[in-house]
Order: sequence, then structure tokens, then C-alpha cells
Amino acid sequence: MVKITVIGSSSMDLVVIAQKRPNKGETILGESFKTVPGGKGANQAVAASRLGAEVTMIGRVGDDDFGIEIIKNFSKNNVLTQCVERVTDMESGTAHITLAEGDNSIIVVKGANDMVTAEYIEQKLEVIRESDIVLIQQEIPEETVEFVSETCYGMGIPLLLNPAPARPLSQKVIERATYITPNELEAAVLFGSDDIHAALKQYPNKVFITEGKNGVRYHDGEKEVLIPSYQVEVVDTTGAGDTFNAAFAVALAEGKGFSDSVRFANRAASLSVTKFGAQGGMPTRANVEESL
Repeated sequence: MVKITVIGSSSMDLVVIAQKRPNKGETILGESFKTVPGGKGANQAVAASRLGAEVTMIGRVGDDDFGIEIIKNFSKNNVLTQCVERVTDMESGTAHITLAEGDNSIIVVKGANDMVTAEYIEQKLEVIRESDIVLIQQEIPEETVEFVSETCYGMGIPLLLNPAPARPLSQKVIERATYITPNELEAAVLFGSDDIHAALKQYPNKVFITEGKNGVRYHDGEKEVLIPSYQVEVVDTTGAGDTFNAAFAVALAEGKGFSDSVRFANRAASLSVTKFGAQGGMPTRANVEESL
């Protein structure tokens, strides 16, 4: 069993389902409202655990009821929580999600996720040192991403950076990360909209651009490759990217080649969108292998 450490955000998702998104100044009636555990870090941790990895989450939650529920959800999904701590007098992170017109719109309030600092990570170095791969995202402070990239690089631990939400990365982080998995919008922020193909060629087998239903694009050192996705009936796209990243990390840590790792991750992500909630549709290992 591979050991994966996820460093990132843990939140509660507040999800509204509606036929359409309201225009500015408009009030509409929604169809339903649910609260479900989420956060990009937490989603990736749960997905990796369901796919058969031993997963340790490094993060922080508030001293509110949401924080209690988030930690309970980790335990329910066999994610190790010794590195998830509660922050006094601070609320847990929340994500305010609208599902409408076949897609999602999300506003994230970071809350205690802002306390996932470099100093906090420095207390957890032994966990990182024992990892087969580390996953990180950008719902935590920029300085923390810088520190983790430097730390993993120095230890020789592979780092998979999912650069979401979109914000620029320093050249040092780009060079130190082993794998970077932007979507098309995030790739444009990182490399410029006119330089995507050049960026793929410059960073072979490092930059993997997820293009939704079209698949995943990367450069294998000789040519640009597009691994197509799987067509399914979509219920909720929330968490699909997190499922992809977790599955990709699991496959890489297990020693699969790049194309096989992407196919495995694409299949997992496609299954995740067939049910409601960021974590609700995340498949087990058996689900993915049966459907490949």
C-alpha cells in the first residue's frame, strides 16, 4: 500500500441546486440545499484513500461544528487525522457552491485553512519524509506551497501540485514540483494563453493539463499526447478534478507509466461526476478497475 500525504484545505461545502444562476440583483428559487464535507485537500485525501492508498491529511479546521464534522468524515473514510488540528476562535473553511446549467460555480472562504502555514508544516516533516508522494493545492497560503515545494525537493519526495484556485507560481515552485496538473484556465494563468503547447514541450512529463470531458494533455518528451476522457451521464462535476489528482498520484506512486496513470485517473474522475457531491461520487479501487 502506497503512502500519500495530502497538504491542503478542509472545508464544508454549502451546496445549492438550481435550474439557472441568478443574474446581478436577481432572486430565484432553488431546488435543494445540502451541506457536505469538501475542500480540495480533503477531497483529494478521501479520493486517494478510497483508491487504496494509506493517506495522511495535513491541515487545520475551526473550533466550530463544521470542524468536528470534517474530522469525523476523514475517520469515516480511513484518512489519518493526527496532523489535522483545530484552531481556537476561528471558523472552518467553507465553499459556497451553486449547481446549475450542468456545471458548478464556487466561492471559497478559507477560514482555518489560512492557518496551514509553513511553520505548521515544519512540525510535520517526519510524515512528509515517509511519503511515497505528496499532494498540495492552492486553497492554503502561497508561502506554504513555496515551503512544501522546497522541502519535498530537498527530501527527494515527489510532489504533485494541483494549482487550483488559479494564481501565478514562482519559477522555483514550477521547477521543484515533480508534477503540475492545471486545468485550461489555470494553465493560462501559469504559462500564458499563447504558450500552452510551448509549456508542455518545455516541461515534458511534468505538466498535465486537464481539459474536462476532452481528456488530459501532456508532452511525453517526443510529442504532445491527449488521453481522452470517458463519456458518462453527468450529475455533479464538483470534485472531479480532485478525484483526478488523487487517482493520478496513487497510480504514479504505484509505479504505473504516465499514460496508464492518466487513464486510471480519467476513469476515476469520470465515475465521480455520476453522483452528487464532491466526495459522494468518488469511486473505490474496485469501481475503477471494473470499469477500465
